[in-house]
Amino acid sequence: MQIAYLLEQPLLKSFDGNVIRSYLTQTSIGKSYLIQIICILIILITPLKRLWAAYFGSLLGLIGIVAPVFQSHGSSAGHHALAIGALVIHVLALCIWVGGLIGLAQLSSTERKFALPRFSELALWSAITVSISGVATAWTRLDSISAWQTKYGAIVILKIFLTFILIGFGALHRRWIINKDFPSIFRLIFGEVAVMAATVFIGSWLSTTAPPERNVEVSQSILITGIEMPKPPSLTNILFAYDPDGLMMGILILAVAIYIKGVVSLTRRGDKWPVGRTISFALGISAIDFATSGGLGVYAHFAFSNHMLAHMVLGMIAPIGIVLGAPITLALRTLPIGRNKDERGIRGSFISLLHSKFGKFYANPIVALAIFDGSLFLLYFTPLFSNLMVGHSGHLFMNLHFILAGILFFQVIIGIDPMPIKVPHIVKIVILFAAMSIHAFFSISLMSASTLLDNGYFASLQRPWATDLLADQHLGGAIGWAMGEIPILLALVATFIQWTREDKKETGRIDRASERAAAMGEDDELAQYNRYLAQLNRRDISE
Repeated sequence: MQIAYLLEQPLLKSFDGNVIRSYLTQTSIGKSYLIQIICILIILITPLKRLWAAYFGSLLGLIGIVAPVFQSHGSSAGHHALAIGALVIHVLALCIWVGGLIGLAQLSSTERKFALPRFSELALWSAITVSISGVATAWTRLDSISAWQTKYGAIVILKIFLTFILIGFGALHRRWIINKDFPSIFRLIFGEVAVMAATVFIGSWLSTTAPPERNVEVSQSILITGIEMPKPPSLTNILFAYDPDGLMMGILILAVAIYIKGVVSLTRRGDKWPVGRTISFALGISAIDFATSGGLGVYAHFAFSNHMLAHMVLGMIAPIGIVLGAPITLALRTLPIGRNKDERGIRGSFISLLHSKFGKFYANPIVALAIFDGSLFLLYFTPLFSNLMVGHSGHLFMNLHFILAGILFFQVIIGIDPMPIKVPHIVKIVILFAAMSIHAFFSISLMSASTLLDNGYFASLQRPWATDLLADQHLGGAIGWAMGEIPILLALVATFIQWTREDKKETGRIDRASERAAAMGEDDELAQYNRYLAQLNRRDISE
């Protein structure tokens, strides 16, 4: 039906194989539906009996659901990145809410009693997220009173009304859970499912309704990036420009909220958490926001040099702050355990993931190095770079990759969190020198390139400043070299310091063991080892 609607042809003609193949591979919305189809097929062929498979299936399901959202009306709204991100968060939160309700309806009465308290907490946060993201989405489309008087505005008002009803259902949930009135709450669940179905229907109707037209001139930069062409880059402009990326901001807010909740939980039970770790984590989060939504993130859309600067902040600087914030240690100390011996709980699942084959594979320093530096060549010296630059989802993928690759690398090298495998310090130093060499080679390749890597992307923006695109690309290579080497050198110094401290601890342990052995009239470890060698020597002589 979607193909017939877009191509304005009869429904039966849309079932032609060539038409479907062209639609799925040559149009933006078709590619998003292709991703959705692939996710569905993987879920169908994957047995979901084990816990990790269920997590994997849930993740794929969420990816498949939000893939078409990136091609929704939000892509043409004002504040493009905010509109798209808010809509993605809105859909994700709504899916979790709806999925939980449907799951509750399918459980037995006994199982519901155990599931309801947890779902009530989840539904509360889902409702808050749906409401806030919905307000942000509406604000980007309905920026005047007259816009609210259109058909689109009327549907938004109806959806807001139904959302308030659902929030009321949630309040009754929590009240009846406290009063243990389970027979009544079961009837409430089915009523909530009915209202939720109506809300989802209204949301689907809204997604197929064109928003009010905006009486603004659409420039080439807005058509391609969703952002108005900024002024020539200067320190002031880069520091104070801001275009919020709704999805990235949502991820950062969630990370900060979880971290703060963990610190507060430790404080309430009388445990201390170093202030330096909290400050380090906050600086890392701030750096990510600056490089995605701040001025650096804005200019990264328009010039390769600024893009490379943002890349270095996301992949080299921000991860160090995140890693030194020790989020894994905080999680292990604060995540809830199972309610009984048969329930693993969130903490148990997290520990299982850390010590799984998956966790050990990515904790290998060679794997971390390959992802950290090897992906540079795969991204920038293939058509992948130009393909990712032209869409919001491509920018999001690049940013997340830079952040996660950097966190993984520096976690393996200088991380203070427990890891599934212990890497010797000498190996870490070798890996760091290898990373420096590979990064230098990559940067020199950029600086000496005689052709542009973006396949015409930056030229299509028609920016009035920094018009020499090749010189700007060479500048990006120089920035990558300078900003890439400094964090690695700092990591090298930190590794030497950690090695020295560990040696001091080991020396102190041996000295204390020797003192205890002397006090008890026994040989220490060194004397025992020398006696063992002497016995071996006597045996060799006798033979």
